[in-house]
Amino acid sequence: MVGRAAALLILVGALGAYDVLHAHLWQASDWWDVGFIAVVLIPLTFAISWVVLPLRTARWLLPAGIALVVLTVVLHVAGAYTPENIVKLFAVTLIGFWFLGFFETASWVVLVALIIPWVDAYSVWKGPTKVIVTHHEHVFTALAYAFPIPGEHTAAHLGVPDLLFFALFLAAAARFALRPAWTWLALTASFGATIAIAVARGLGGLPALPLLSLGFLAPNADLLWKKVRVEKKKGQTPEGSVP
Repeated sequence: MVGRAAALLILVGALGAYDVLHAHLWQASDWWDVGFIAVVLIPLTFAISWVVLPLRTARWLLPAGIALVVLTVVLHVAGAYTPENIVKLFAVTLIGFWFLGFFETASWVVLVALIIPWVDAYSVWKGPTKVIVTHHEHVFTALAYAFPIPGEHTAAHLGVPDLLFFALFLAAAARFALRPAWTWLALTASFGATIAIAVARGLGGLPALPLLSLGFLAPNADLLWKKVRVEKKKGQTPEGSVP
């Protein structure tokens, strides 16, 4: 526990220092920036989720998450954007861990992983997310988690649902005895891949949940298939999830 606490302090300190100094760092091409975000910044950020993973069974997750949401709002109003960004990650992560408690079996998680990519894609391209990004960009920026770009005053962003389902899928991999380490790696890589595809196609943004869901399903496919079949025999599989 002491080792995890020390690791957490180091990660938070590193992210905080980078957030404060990023605009004064090197300037590089778009693809160098994508590589840095994908290979360094995103893994460093979500290493926090890995370190706090043992907290997924704590009873105080929801009140702690709500308290951190309130703190996030206070920090935003105060203009303390660096701590706001980090506290936001902790808040959504704890709430994501808590949310997993509503999933009684692995089948439910599989069902959600198969559905949310379509919901997210619709939201980004034609639904609420598109409206917010197009007409109220400041609202999206305030709610999203920011990955500052070195040498610039801009950032790449992930929405709150992206953070929430990262935490949920990672906690599910641990809870249902899947492959947590490989799941973390695949989930983290999925965000980098989404950003790379968006840049390659010249898009302002892409839905992140399709690849995130794949990042959960792919490294655990064989184990999930076995669990779903066992749960189906026991009558625990959600109707319509698996034929």
